[in-house]
Amino acid sequence: MKNFIFISPNFPMTYWKFCAELKKNGMRVLGIGDSPYENLLQELRDSLDEYYKVSSLENYDEVFKAVAFFTFKYGKIDWLESNNEYWLMRDAQLRTEFNITTGPKIQDMRKIKFKSAMKEYYAKAGLPTARWHIVEGLEDALEFAHTVGYPVVVKPDNGVGANNTYKLSSDEDLEFFMEHKNDEVYIMEEYVRGYVQTFDAIVDSKGQPLFESGNISPKSIMDIVNDNSDSVYYLVKDVPDNIRSAGLRTIKAFGVRSRFIHLEFFVLTEDQEGLGRKGDVLGLEVNMRPAGGYTPDMYNYSQETDVYKIWADMVCYDKNTKPIGAHHFCAFYGRRDGNHYKLDDYEIRMKYVGNIVMSGRIPDALSGAMANQMYVGRFDTEEELNAFYRDLSDRF
Repeated sequence: MKNFIFISPNFPMTYWKFCAELKKNGMRVLGIGDSPYENLLQELRDSLDEYYKVSSLENYDEVFKAVAFFTFKYGKIDWLESNNEYWLMRDAQLRTEFNITTGPKIQDMRKIKFKSAMKEYYAKAGLPTARWHIVEGLEDALEFAHTVGYPVVVKPDNGVGANNTYKLSSDEDLEFFMEHKNDEVYIMEEYVRGYVQTFDAIVDSKGQPLFESGNISPKSIMDIVNDNSDSVYYLVKDVPDNIRSAGLRTIKAFGVRSRFIHLEFFVLTEDQEGLGRKGDVLGLEVNMRPAGGYTPDMYNYSQETDVYKIWADMVCYDKNTKPIGAHHFCAFYGRRDGNHYKLDDYEIRMKYVGNIVMSGRIPDALSGAMANQMYVGRFDTEEELNAFYRDLSDRF
């Protein structure tokens, strides 16, 4: 029996489904987390062969000892994953120390975690990227901003999501940022006039997708967090050819194998000097894990399938045994508490009773990027999708 260690299997809450499908496929599933066993969902408990609680997942020594214990008790560890951006570097470190060969090791992580290093591999994929600069001091930052023109975007070179990501529109904004920024290394980029579209996939050991999807974010996560606005994105019914081509080239350039991935691209909404013409695709960021929040379940509704099963099949068999059904648009809308919307919760549920597939409160840990109350609807046309967004966004 092969051994799979899942780091933090209780967050996000739906990740127990990855564990459940692994166990169904005959894997021994071993969990390491900092939540008490009695607080785990019963579905997760049923999916784990054993659980090792540490006082904090931030404590590497404790997590190392947990992996060592499982190795001593069960033998060689075949896989170790968290599928979580926050722990990817830790995962790689543990794989390196225990010689687990089924995922990236520490020497592979620079191109995966550092935004500046990603640029080289996007170039190998034949994709342009925004001009960039590693911020060292005020003088060099001002010089770069004056070269590319305001606004500029600054974010941690090794960051998670939109944390500490800012759009700066003037010298005054830049000076304020430099005075108040933390000690992280920041990358500054020219502002791209476009929207974000992704290529999401489960990739086998040969770099071939077993499942494909993608989403469009009309407003960036950075703007949603910084403006405290409603959160809106949707899964496309079918991945456009230009995005699929960019995604496949990126997979090849980065050497992706045996992973769930979430690749981000800009699509220009107007001609932009030095970058391209309206409709051109640019590289933004690679994420070697599933898209965040509720997106894995949205994949299932969008294509009438089960990506938890497909991922587990990739791990265990290096192929997909789960059929993929009809394709639909799948729309996410997150509302902020305190706003006065024309339609209340009851009215939305009644009007879209045949479309809403998920709804509920968003955990505080995700509310910065995803708002407080979410609705997920499934639609067959863009017209229906847009009407749903209008109804949920209209305010008094």
